Amino acid sequence: MIKRSSSAQAVFKIRSSKFRHVHEVCWKKELCYDNIKITKNANDSQFCAVNPKFLAIVTETAGGGNFIVIPIDKTGRVEVNYGRVTGHQGPVLDLKWNPFNDNVIASCSDDCTIRLWYIPDDGVPKKNISESIMTLCEHKRRVSFIEWHPTADNILASAGLDHIIILWKTTTGEPVKFINCHTDTIHSMSFNRDGSLLATTCKDKKIRIIDPRQCLVISEGIGHQGAKASKVVYLGDSGRLFTSGFSKYSDRQWGIWSQHDLSKPLTMENIDSSSGVLFPFYDHDTKMVYVAGKGDGSIRYYEITSESPWCHYINQFITGLPQRGLGIMPKRGLDIHKCEVFRFYKLHATRPLCEPISMVVPRKSHLFQADIYPDTLAPTPALTADEWLRGKTRSPILISMKTGAGAKTHKPVMFKGSSNSLLTSDFNNDRKFIFLSQENIVDYRPKSETNNGQTNGKNRHSYLPPSNKKFPWIKDDDIGDDKCTEEEKICFDIVQKRELPMAEFVNVSDYENSYESKSSLTSHDLIIPNDKEELIRAFRRHVEDVEFLRTQLRLKDERIKQLEKQLKNLSTYN
Repeated sequence: MIKRSSSAQAVFKIRSSKFRHVHEVCWKKELCYDNIKITKNANDSQFCAVNPKFLAIVTETAGGGNFIVIPIDKTGRVEVNYGRVTGHQGPVLDLKWNPFNDNVIASCSDDCTIRLWYIPDDGVPKKNISESIMTLCEHKRRVSFIEWHPTADNILASAGLDHIIILWKTTTGEPVKFINCHTDTIHSMSFNRDGSLLATTCKDKKIRIIDPRQCLVISEGIGHQGAKASKVVYLGDSGRLFTSGFSKYSDRQWGIWSQHDLSKPLTMENIDSSSGVLFPFYDHDTKMVYVAGKGDGSIRYYEITSESPWCHYINQFITGLPQRGLGIMPKRGLDIHKCEVFRFYKLHATRPLCEPISMVVPRKSHLFQADIYPDTLAPTPALTADEWLRGKTRSPILISMKTGAGAKTHKPVMFKGSSNSLLTSDFNNDRKFIFLSQENIVDYRPKSETNNGQTNGKNRHSYLPPSNKKFPWIKDDDIGDDKCTEEEKICFDIVQKRELPMAEFVNVSDYENSYESKSSLTSHDLIIPNDKEELIRAFRRHVEDVEFLRTQLRLKDERIKQLEKQLKNLSTYN
């Protein structure tokens, strides 16, 4: 009997792994998204963002920049006149969904701005969305990349061609931190698991680990030697980084680094000699990295381990159809009954098509597989923006995939407040609480002046009696003189003409229901303010009403033009 040596046994030893047989599953054509004019911009970003509710894709446009948002279940051919999200003055370069609100998306553009948009649950099927809920303007040159903070709510990072990374607090629209340590174009950035550190790659070939709250570089080192763009992704909470780039001989390669020592990589390996930029995507739950090349049809996947050689090649998915970008579905949006562990949304470079590609672990049972589905990121922030800025650090909140798969957030509607800040409000609860806390104002008018004694159930909108002295702080001789401000003059005229709005509205949604009642008011049904502040507030509400009506009129005219155009097309075909 011949015994094999220990070295020979090591050669034939197969590494044990539950993800060794992961394979790709391309979806059928009727489950893809067809007839989308995908942008041809050369920026090194994905041009695609996806969550369990929506799919957003940057589209080609003649002027300005826009993107399309489709509900995730509305597959098939997309209509040519499907609504877009417009508003940027230059091409859109990157998109990111808010991880804690499935209806809010951030976009950055060549026009040096970042915009935040609220998308209704039915998407944008009919008319364009042109008004964003917030515009962030601080960059001096185009903004190439944006990233949401993984644990803190309403914190957004943006990297511009001005070599600056800005951290924004999106509740106020103010920049809270300026990271100005890069000497050249920033190629990518990635937060670690708890968002306490930020890793970046730059055109100066350096990898940097930055404390974003202190704006300090903790460590830096020379990364890939090639002249083309390199990318970096944090490997969760392991303290290691995964990078992809080019060697000095223009070979594509990947490397793994320790965040504590960037002087040399823990391991580095060449892949091939293609020219497309490689993008790494990390799945912390399965400890797998997917490396996709832009401009080719390959997706390689590796498994990360906590000991040398740190990374093990599993397999490669190759097609003859090149990709322009890839969106990735959050883990809570996967199908656990099909043992799906990752899902790409591939933007084809040669066809107007977005194709979902699933990575599946082959299992015979359709029951929940707890070993491949550990607890994953929940759509709930662990910190507020202020807590994180004050120095607190917490691990992300997790949910079970057994009960949390397919979870979608239904956050309140977003709208602009009077201070131009981003507000969130549950309209129904607001109305309920305001009604309960509002006291009734006693009406001292004679019974003959109250519409034949009937108040029509308007006790909580009881009105003060008319008074000849409406402005106690303004003397009668001062009206029209320089002693009275312009705003006071206009307010005085409004009240004199009985055009003052009926009462303060609870929220924006009440506007539509209030115009009918306002048109039928009599001169005795109006509030006469008793102090200066109340009058100014009433004046501002009146101005907002006028602007709202103008907007409705403009939208109505646009809709009329669209219908006339469709009617003309129909008559031409007939």
